[in-house]
Amino acid sequence: MKIFGYLILYYLETLLLKKKPILGGIKLSHDCNLSCLHCHFWKKKGPSLTFNSAVNILRSMHGIGVRIMIFEGGEPFLWKDDRFDIRSLVNEAKKLFFNVGITTNGTLPIDIDSDIVWVSIDGLKETHNRIRGECFDKIMTNIENSGHPNIFAHVTINSLNYKEIPGLVEFLARRVRGISIQFHYPFEKEDDELFLPFEKRAMVLDELIRLKKEGFGIAVSYKCLNSLKDNRWKCRPWMIASADPDGKITSGCYVKGRGNISCEKCGFAVHAEISLAYKGSIGSIQLGRKIFFN
Repeated sequence: MKIFGYLILYYLETLLLKKKPILGGIKLSHDCNLSCLHCHFWKKKGPSLTFNSAVNILRSMHGIGVRIMIFEGGEPFLWKDDRFDIRSLVNEAKKLFFNVGITTNGTLPIDIDSDIVWVSIDGLKETHNRIRGECFDKIMTNIENSGHPNIFAHVTINSLNYKEIPGLVEFLARRVRGISIQFHYPFEKEDDELFLPFEKRAMVLDELIRLKKEGFGIAVSYKCLNSLKDNRWKCRPWMIASADPDGKITSGCYVKGRGNISCEKCGFAVHAEISLAYKGSIGSIQLGRKIFFN
């Protein structure tokens, strides 16, 4: 009841008084053990957050309204500061937030007490390995060996893997609780060859809608899947806050301060989903409840 009471107050306050974020993400480090084709974060240099800096960010984000926290990288399982590791930060975060998640490439044992884990999987074996390096079998083994009850696969759809998304969904459905998606965003250049044209995006989304209707665990609402076809949704970027390894907290679009913002090319389903939920989309609200508050 505490959670839903806060959500109601959050909606009323942001509707009538002050806009503030509810979803937060912290990039602890840009360090990663993979060099994926579609990712530019592993190319960035600089120090990682210290434990104390990360805890201060958690407190600051809580203070500005964030109640769902996600740890990112780089690869979060690589992050360490003296005797502290990602598990230490998850423990701290759980004192403050309703739900604490982590995104990982899945190449290290998935041994974590977070509420949810997203494992990045970007194709069936050959395609995934082409995009991320030879790691598909290791990831599948780590998922199978993990005792975590709430593992989701997260798929970044691009020009290399879009044709096999239906097959990937069918393959993953027996191995994870659900499957979330986003479309590749051109952080570094406008003519990014991995960016999927909208006519092909619509084809993939129609396939995902079909699979969802057949009972496969697509963790994206119908409204969101349809809206992403031509970005027919109104973004509410103030609902999100992000922190980078330099300690800077940014309120707004995930791309802000990280690349050129091009709203017409956005493919971030999570942005669309929370914006649709704020607008009152029942499917988006139900999905958020199922994922974060079940």
